[in-house]
Amino acid sequence: MSKILITGGAGFIGSNLADKLIEDGEEVVIVDNLFTGRLGYVNKAAKFYLSDIRNEVISRIFEIEKPDTVVHLAAQMSVPFSVEHPKLDLDINLNGLLNLLDAAVNYNVKKFVFSSSGGTVYGDVKYPIDETAALKPFPPYAITKTTSEHYLEFYKKQYGLDYVVLRFANVYGPRQVSAYESGVVTIFTEKILRKEEAVIYTFPHMKGGMNRDYVYVSDVVEALKKAIHYDNSDIFNIGTGIATDTLTILNTLFEITGEKISYKFGPPRDGDLEETYLIIDKAEKILNWKPVVGLKEGLSRTVDYFKSIMETE
Repeated sequence: MSKILITGGAGFIGSNLADKLIEDGEEVVIVDNLFTGRLGYVNKAAKFYLSDIRNEVISRIFEIEKPDTVVHLAAQMSVPFSVEHPKLDLDINLNGLLNLLDAAVNYNVKKFVFSSSGGTVYGDVKYPIDETAALKPFPPYAITKTTSEHYLEFYKKQYGLDYVVLRFANVYGPRQVSAYESGVVTIFTEKILRKEEAVIYTFPHMKGGMNRDYVYVSDVVEALKKAIHYDNSDIFNIGTGIATDTLTILNTLFEITGEKISYKFGPPRDGDLEETYLIIDKAEKILNWKPVVGLKEGLSRTVDYFKSIMETE
């Protein structure tokens, strides 16, 4: 059994990961400021610290807990928000990371697993794309994620801290929040269940909205587990390798729910890219990981979850 500290462990991906690790017999410590996370998502078997990753108390938490591995999922996660508030995006995503990296080095953490963005760090290029492609980040969110990867490489060379970067495609599933317009699946699901109008953001020449690679959260959790136990430092794309446009997502949700709502097309938001989807051959070969939940199955599970939540509200 190893001790794993998860930042953002009360959030969408983090809480799903914590549940699975605890089920596997691992010792889990969660650090979360509950800005988008929820206390109700924190597994009762985990040790929980209410703290911001930028806070100096982080060092004390590491001193007390001495984790073997850090899985860093806490972040400012919205592209439009980063465009409007680039200084705050930098403060959270970079200063927070450096605070954690210093603590990791000082208290002999063996592995640092970082969630990057396969949907933005490559920039506006021709997709699909693999890990060898040049990084051309444009919105501030992508810039901080790319810079974070460089800092991880520096801490590896300077201090010997092993790391794994997972460049996630568009993750969706239970516990995702729709705050700051992140998570189109969650946004559409909530709109349908509440019978509200939906907006498909798109460029004028695109009939069905932007193309994205949608990967279900349980598949992402499995990738994170593989990364935790990987013996080397490396970078992997985590997605499905399949591009799906936004209108197809909405129509599939109509089919699953048996409900339809009105929708309209809106202009792209600042920082939006026309298309992003990933080649995942490296993760399949080296991590022995591949996605197993198909899009319709994942959407059905997501709808069932949000139906159950809304029934109790």
